[in-house]
Formats: sequence, C-alpha cells, structure tokens
Amino acid sequence: MADGDKTEAPSEKKRSDARKEGNVFQSRDIVTVAVLFGVFYAVRFMMPFIYKDLRNFLSYILELLDEPSPISNKLYLRFTWLFVKSAMPLLLVTVFLGVIASLVQTRFNISFKLLTPKFSKLNPMQGLGRIFSKKNVVELLKNILKIIILINFLYSIIKADIIPIAKMVHMDIQNSSLALVSMMFDLITRVCGVFLIIALFDFMYQKWEYENNLKMTKQEVKDEYKMLEGNPEIKGRMKQQMRARANQRMMQQVPDADVIIRNPEHLAIAIKYDPDKNTAPVVLAKGQDELALRIVAVGEANGVTAIENKPLARAMYPLCHVGKEIPGDFYGAVAEILVYIYQKENRQDILERAKEDNRDG
Repeated sequence: MADGDKTEAPSEKKRSDARKEGNVFQSRDIVTVAVLFGVFYAVRFMMPFIYKDLRNFLSYILELLDEPSPISNKLYLRFTWLFVKSAMPLLLVTVFLGVIASLVQTRFNISFKLLTPKFSKLNPMQGLGRIFSKKNVVELLKNILKIIILINFLYSIIKADIIPIAKMVHMDIQNSSLALVSMMFDLITRVCGVFLIIALFDFMYQKWEYENNLKMTKQEVKDEYKMLEGNPEIKGRMKQQMRARANQRMMQQVPDADVIIRNPEHLAIAIKYDPDKNTAPVVLAKGQDELALRIVAVGEANGVTAIENKPLARAMYPLCHVGKEIPGDFYGAVAEILVYIYQKENRQDILERAKEDNRDG
C-alpha cells in the first residue's frame, strides 16, 4: 500500500520489532553538539596546561640547540609525547560523549543487526536508488541550509568584530594573543549555540519522521491483531496488562468509598451508596491477598473506614462485581454497616462543631 494509506499510530509490537532491528530514533546533530560542547569546554579547561607544556617544549628546543649531537630523535619523541598528552583527553571526551549521546537517544538500545552484511546493497541499481532517495535528498537540503545559516552567522560576527581585530595591531604580543584567544572562545561559544538550536530543530524533525515511518495501515493493524490473538504468550501478556490497567482504575475509586468490608487480610470490598444515582450500594473495588491489603491501605489513607466482617466478606466476594450494585441478599447486612458509618461520621461532625463553638466562645 502507499505511504499515504498509513494513517494508524504504530502499535507496541511494531515499535518493539523496529527496536530489535536497530531501527531507532536518533538525531546525529544532537551527537555533534554534545561532542562540540564537550571538546570546547575540555580545551578551555586544558588551556593553561597546554600553554605550560608548549612553553617547556620551546625551552627544551633551545636547550637542544646547544648540543653537538643530532637532536631529531629526541625532539621527535618529545613532540610526540606532547601531542599524545594533549590529544588523548580530547579523544576520550569525543568518544565518551558521542557514545552517551547516541545511547541516551536510543534508550540504550544496542542491536548488531545493522552490522550484518546485506548482499542486496551490492546491487548498483539499488545503490543509485538509495543515493537519490527522499531521505538523502532531505538530508542534503538540511546540510545546505545549515551551511548557509552558519556562514551568515560567522559573517555577522566577523563584521561586528573587525574593529577590535584591527586594534590588535597596536598591541604587544602578549595582550594581542590574549585578546585573540578570548575572541576565538567567544566565537566558538556562539557557534555552539547556533549548532544547538539547529540540533533541537533536527531532533524534532527526526522524531516526526521516525513516527511517520512507523505508522501502519488499517489492514496492518487488523492483521497484527489477528496474529496476536493466536499467540498464547502474547495473549496472556495482553490480558495481564489489561488486568493491571483495570486494577489501577479500580484503585483510583477507593478514596470515594463509604466503607471497606474486609476479612481481615485476605479479602476487601470497597462500597459506596449514593441514593441519587443508585437504588443500592455499588462495589467500587474488590481484591484478595495483596490487592486486598492495598485497597485497605489506600482507603485508610483517605479516611475510609475498614470494617472487619469475615462471614459477610466471604459471602459477598464471589457474588459482587466491580461497578455493579450488590445482590439483594446483602442489603440488610450492608445497610447496618452503612448506618453505623454514617452515625459515626455524624458524631465526629458534631464533636468538631462543638470544639469550634468552644473556641469561638
């Protein structure tokens, strides 16, 4: 089917399969910006040490000039050590931030399927098709746009700083060097800021494109549902998820209950009676064992009284259903409990009002 027919949001299975295949959402510009910022601040931190090493290196060269023996090997080794000492931290920062930025975006999804060689890629005609594909054309246009934005930005900065640069001619070497380094750091900071803005736009675009590519047709949704229905393992997992969601909705109603009838640890039934809406009390939640304890705990945390009545709880549990009115056989017993709860609440209200009157008097 055409891409225009893909109107349905991707299912969890479609997303899971895509992740297993290594098809995950990622913005390369975010990785570039992370590395750029990391290297920039690493260089700023290392500048005093690099300056000190360079000064020592120049002093070492001057010392070697006085020696009659060949100095090329010594100089080469010293220079190599200086280069490794300066470059190694920057290399480590680049690798570390590049890997972390990629893993965070992909939610630490690691798949080696993309590394598996595909002989179809050796087909020259398919290769040409990939070169001129919609995705590559969009990437090319994006890169051209980035270059135009960056050139305009650099031009505006250099144009604004041309006078301070010209004034450096009249400075001594030390002051002009410091001014130049400061200007360079300021320039790089602004460039990093521009790259960050571009990366955020690229991040949103890549997210939209990824979601759009994962969309499904109505037929694909139907076919997937039929396939999942026939898989016992997936079917069981779906039922488990449905039960979990149902329990979550049920627990949200417990604070609205009038009373919880319990037995005392194994069974719990939360009941509410609203004469304006129902002709009989309604079961808001019920559960056994761990779920029963959770119902009681949530109820007590929200001021709902839990009444221990083993025979009634055992009799009601198999016959009562969440969201339904209680069977007529339990009207009398439940009514007595509700009357007790209402009287208890009324007594508390009277006592509280009396205390308030005493304070006012």
